[in-house]
Amino acid sequence: MSRAIVTGASGGLGLEFAKLLAADHYDLVLIARSADTLIAIAADLKNRYGVNVETLPLDLSKPGAAAAVFARVSECDVLINNAGFGTNGRFEETSEERIREEVTLDVLTLTELARAYLPQMCARKAGRILNVASTAGFLPGPFMAVYYACKAYVISFSQAIAEELRGSGVTVTCLCPGPTATSFADRAHATQTRLFRVQPVSNAAAVALAGYRGMQRGRDLVIPGLWNNLVALSSRIAPRRILLWVSRKTNE
Repeated sequence: MSRAIVTGASGGLGLEFAKLLAADHYDLVLIARSADTLIAIAADLKNRYGVNVETLPLDLSKPGAAAAVFARVSECDVLINNAGFGTNGRFEETSEERIREEVTLDVLTLTELARAYLPQMCARKAGRILNVASTAGFLPGPFMAVYYACKAYVISFSQAIAEELRGSGVTVTCLCPGPTATSFADRAHATQTRLFRVQPVSNAAAVALAGYRGMQRGRDLVIPGLWNNLVALSSRIAPRRILLWVSRKTNE
């Protein structure tokens, strides 16, 4: 039976990906910080779908986290790089520790996990990676500068290696949701921003399904929803100064 790794699997998109994979009879390795939550999710998925589910409670925002995952799980057929968080606030007032953890989780760990599992996928000429970015990656993000920059990296990185791997049997998909009903806004201290009060907020299950279907079809970029596609399009045609103003007003 095939095996899939899901990071950030304790809720939100990660949990929805885990359900989709289990329904397709993948054995799972679920990674998040909360051991108790993972154990409860694992028991539910085992009962509902009859798959094997391993749990790995781990803080992926710490240095060396990807190596720790690979030491525990040496092979996978599907890698879902979903874990990530953002921070709303002025850059110079954000703690250095939080910035370091955000960049480590959103960029470094994601990159290192892809690097760890890609060689074996290429050797088998089969495998799928799904990296979760955001429509934020198409824009500059005043008051969420680090997060927007990290997601721009994820989009560029994912599309670049997807092209490198074209024809190899291995695919890389980048999912770019807009505001989604998860715990992201709470952790980012962004619940009162216009981003979550004015813009349409998507259902996590629907977003995960769009990303999952795109991954299974080998698409390199998935942007679910008309509004989110308009955001991505505007980044290509609107003047940068206007994008900065709109982004600032959205995140204030």
